[in-house]
Amino acid sequence: MKRCWWTGEDPLYVAYHDHEWGVPCREDARLFEMLLLESAQAGLAWITILRKRENYRKAFSQFDPTRIARYGSREKTRLLANPGIVRNRLKIDSAIRNARVFLQIQGEFDGFASFLWDFVDGEPIINRFRKPEQVPASTPLSDAVSKELKRRGMNFVGSTICYAYLQSIGLVNDHLMDCPQYRANGG
Repeated sequence: MKRCWWTGEDPLYVAYHDHEWGVPCREDARLFEMLLLESAQAGLAWITILRKRENYRKAFSQFDPTRIARYGSREKTRLLANPGIVRNRLKIDSAIRNARVFLQIQGEFDGFASFLWDFVDGEPIINRFRKPEQVPASTPLSDAVSKELKRRGMNFVGSTICYAYLQSIGLVNDHLMDCPQYRANGG
């Protein structure tokens, strides 16, 4: 089967590509998980984060934003000592801060999914890319999402991170047109 160029042969990447990447998601729990992971990925290869995903799940209370929002110095110390995650103080602080903002947005918009999907009027953007070099690193949409998340107090949510996030959760379908997942996800 022909897949998008970035999957290679790594079984973890293949499974992520075939079952998650670009699949429209409207579940707040998964939206938060992917936001935390995409933010942790900043400056690193995505495969690094995928390989650490289960460690993140255990270290960050199964990605429960309510619990993470209450983390204090004891939890930060525990996380900084955990070799199973990216031990970057700024990223750990960001995960806690972003959990708090996530909860505020949930309350204001009757769910984070409502907030996020409003950016695309509830329908995913289906791009028509044939070559990897056509896929952008950021777009006006990711600029807008980034700007709003930052305005609300989140960090590690620059436009490039936001675009990768939007791709991962299916607000944007950037599977290449000859990839079977392109049609499976609305293309």
